[in-house]
Parts: sequence; C-alpha cells; structure tokens
Amino acid sequence: MKLAKLLMLICCFAATTAMAQDNLPATALKTLGGEKVLITDIVDNDKITILSFWATWCKPCKLELDNFADLYPDWQDDYDVEIIAITIDDARQLRKVKPMVDTKQWEYTVLSDINRDLHKALGGVDIPYTVVLKGGEILYTHSGYKLGDEEELEEKIKGWANGEIPKKEAANTSSDGKK
Repeated sequence: MKLAKLLMLICCFAATTAMAQDNLPATALKTLGGEKVLITDIVDNDKITILSFWATWCKPCKLELDNFADLYPDWQDDYDVEIIAITIDDARQLRKVKPMVDTKQWEYTVLSDINRDLHKALGGVDIPYTVVLKGGEILYTHSGYKLGDEEELEEKIKGWANGEIPKKEAANTSSDGKK
C-alpha cells in the first residue's frame, strides 16, 4: 500500500514536470482588486521579468520577497527588471494578502493564482517558486529559498541583461538550501 502511494506521488511529480512549459502560457489571474487579467498581457516582453510564487503562510517566500524588495530599485535601474509576485493563497487566506503587501511596502505587481493554474503550468510543485522570463521565454526556474539566492539570481540577470543567451536553467533547492 505504501509503495503504491509512493509510486502515485512520483507519477504526479513526473507529470507536473513534464507539463512544464518553455514559454509563458496565457493564463488568467486576478489582481488584488479582483480584476481578471491574462499574465501574457501583464508581462512586458522587453524586460527581464521575475515571477515569484508565494503565500502569506510561507516564511521563506516572505523572506525572499523582502530581500527582492531591497534589491528591486537597483535591479530596475541596472537591468530593467520587473518583479511580479503571484500569491497562491486560497480564497480564505486571500484577504490577508493586500494588508501584508501594504505593510511590507513591496513595490511590485501582486497577482493571485488561487487555483495554482499558472504555478502548475510552469512546473511549480512547491513555494517559493521563481521563474525568470524574457520575451515570453522561460530562462530560469528555482524552487525554495535560502539567504544569498538573490545574489546568485542577480549574477544571472546581469548576464541576461548584457545579452548572454542562456539555455533554460532549473535549480531545484528546498527551503533548507539542499539541492
């Protein structure tokens, strides 16, 4: 019985990974005001865009977004980066998002993916989950967060901003930093 459950879990993970896309899918999300938007209409294809999937109950997510907030003005000036924070909080928890964002004074766009449609389509299994795009193409994905990940990400962004053409990279790290 335990073996069957383990095999089922492995199959689900493999199916999610196999369904991950190389390009940004036109998925409907909501603004914190409840307005329906397509992510492809929000993302500026001329900019390097970071999609950061998070939730109000996820401490590593909030730490990552706090550290991104400290670097964001420089990243905008130096590399023309845009950050979009996408909460996966459910309908009940969603009411906590706007007050938290206001308190933390995060200056990036915050959207909601209650059903995790975009999160799953991009290969997300857990959070925090970071996806970097340019021109609608996925350049990099990363699961988990540990202090210093933002510096590693900045080195990659610097290269992409200077015209380096990357192969899609994936870094799967748990929130405790294990790879």
